[in-house]
Amino acid sequence: MDLNDSITISVSGLDAQRHRLNVIASNLANAQTTHSAQGGPYRRRDVVFQPAPVEPKFPRALRRAGFGIGEQALQGVRVAQVIEDQRPGRAVYDPQHPDADAQGYVLLPNVNVMEEMINMMSASRAYEANVQAINTARTMWNRALEIGR
Repeated sequence: MDLNDSITISVSGLDAQRHRLNVIASNLANAQTTHSAQGGPYRRRDVVFQPAPVEPKFPRALRRAGFGIGEQALQGVRVAQVIEDQRPGRAVYDPQHPDADAQGYVLLPNVNVMEEMINMMSASRAYEANVQAINTARTMWNRALEIGR
């Protein structure tokens, strides 16, 4: 594995965490949305990650040259899907609300702002870790070049 491969893996992590942050921002923005396009209250969304193979350049070049040297496939990450959270939302008594039912209850989205904030901090930390991995690979690259001088 060369340093380009480690950077490619970290970039896949950056892209996945960026997508996760967008979904979290959407959840926070719609935390009080009682009427969505589907008719009911907004339903919280979450991302599902899955490993994505990252093929190193050297084994790929060997394979193209006819040498079947197999190396363990490296794994990055990608967003497999965005799912809706099926937990029920809260019902609040507010007979003045335009979306209130006959008993005066309004269904609120199943978004817990505290949970979303924790998820946002987790995604932010994972993003920072990937940036740090890229910076470390770049530093190692520069140090390797200095050895050759």
